[in-house]
Amino acid sequence: MTAHRDRPEGFYVASNPGNGSYLNSDLAFSGNYAFSGNYNGFNIYDISTGGNPVLKTSVVCPGGQGDLSVYGNLLFMSVEETRGRIDCGTQGASGTVNPDRFRGVRVFDISDISHPVQVAAVQTCRGSHTHSLVTSKNEPENVYVYVSGTSSVRSSQELAGCANAAATDPTTSLWRIDVIRVPLAAPQNAAVVNNPRLFTNAETGAINGLQNSPPTPQHPSGTNWSPSPVTNQCHDITAYPEIGLAAGACAGNGILIDISDPTNPKRLDAVSDPNYAYWHSATFNNDGTKVVFTDEWGGGSGARCRTTDLPSWGANSIYDIVDGKLVFRSYYKLPAPQTTAENCVAHNGSLIPIPGRDVMVQAWYQGGLSVFDFTDSSNPKEIAFFDRGPISATSLVTGGFWSAYWYNGHIYGNEIARGFDAFKLKPSQFLSQAEINAAAAVKLDRFNAQQQPKLTPGLSLAETAQARCVGTSAYVAVTAVNDGTVPATVTLSTPYGSKTVADLAPGKQAYQSFNTRAKQLAAGTVNVTGTATIGGQQVTSSHDPAYAAISCG
Repeated sequence: MTAHRDRPEGFYVASNPGNGSYLNSDLAFSGNYAFSGNYNGFNIYDISTGGNPVLKTSVVCPGGQGDLSVYGNLLFMSVEETRGRIDCGTQGASGTVNPDRFRGVRVFDISDISHPVQVAAVQTCRGSHTHSLVTSKNEPENVYVYVSGTSSVRSSQELAGCANAAATDPTTSLWRIDVIRVPLAAPQNAAVVNNPRLFTNAETGAINGLQNSPPTPQHPSGTNWSPSPVTNQCHDITAYPEIGLAAGACAGNGILIDISDPTNPKRLDAVSDPNYAYWHSATFNNDGTKVVFTDEWGGGSGARCRTTDLPSWGANSIYDIVDGKLVFRSYYKLPAPQTTAENCVAHNGSLIPIPGRDVMVQAWYQGGLSVFDFTDSSNPKEIAFFDRGPISATSLVTGGFWSAYWYNGHIYGNEIARGFDAFKLKPSQFLSQAEINAAAAVKLDRFNAQQQPKLTPGLSLAETAQARCVGTSAYVAVTAVNDGTVPATVTLSTPYGSKTVADLAPGKQAYQSFNTRAKQLAAGTVNVTGTATIGGQQVTSSHDPAYAAISCG
């Protein structure tokens, strides 16, 4: 861990750190900022220094869960609780029907990062437990929001068209997701444009065509099902626009979705698992050939990583995508048993862009963070971890990491009851410093876990330039070290000459001292350019290290 930041004032209750109205939730990233969701609003941290976050802005706007995504100058926020208000007020919204109530997706303009302004509030029948951004190369003027609502259906008197009805009623608000279209030039015009029935049985047309009851009367542990694996909703959908696919974790099923037409997503495949209590979230590998699904057995508030809990309960399941179908390969669960005072189960994570490997960091609530390698889908292995221990040694207080994501060289975690944390990976027998450097060379403009980006390999070079005197002549000495994992061709360029070193091996350096043939040298810069083939792609890195002025007599 490089830094910890407590939850700011207004986002916790000191006497009750696990208070459900003030929990930290999901994270999003854009440029030099991390956006930290909370059931009572959100906080924005300046992460320009990487491992030393600084609180920039706090916005109180209750309604839970407070899951966030960012796109350009827009911030999206999920709201599902009945206390949510259109005006972000803290007084709540009482009664069964209240015209001031808000449940759905808020849209903020964050052009002024210090003063976010709500510009749209799109109501939905079940609110928004989570949401996912979907983009299309064919519609650069729009961004789409897939809304997963898991709460109760609101009254039609509060929002027209809502119906808590059986699957035989075509107007029911169950067994569907909501699709919001947001015009980027006019986000105030955001609106629901479709309610896809992703669970429909293609043969019968029944909209409740997937798992409609638990597979057995009780969970394999001998306890009651919690939550219930009944597919009338998706908990989370991870879109991967680059490959035109999404993976839905939908209570009783994991599904693969065609999103080539973002307004009209289509289910391609569905799987179920008798060990799974609640299909919760999903992550593709970078090639788009695998999906890691999670099972939130116990709903996140229970101790589900005990020595008595099998590795297939509350775990990840890893699937290969073969000819458009999901094929099960293995389970992965946090290998270190946790106590009964620690809520622990598989939760949110993201890829770490290590060349040639499928590696993911993941939050396990009070189980901490686990980094695991699933390059071999059938044999996932933990390669790093962080575990700070329980909030209380004597009783279970809800807490731990909600989410943990890799972003531009660091791992950031949102700790439910403690705050916001920053981490760096350390080399070990399972992970080399060169691999860590190569991952850090991958730079993103933004990151939303449920809008998975294609990670382009980066070339890691450490460059320096230094002016020095040799007698009465000024020289410019240029050094470039290949900090990556593959050989690179490196060119050192100055106004006084250049040098190219081909096939510079990892860990080796290119060096040249250039004679300026002058006694006086003003401050300036040189250029270091490297090229390499990483993962089948040609990658180029170019930097301009500076040197100081010098006088040599």
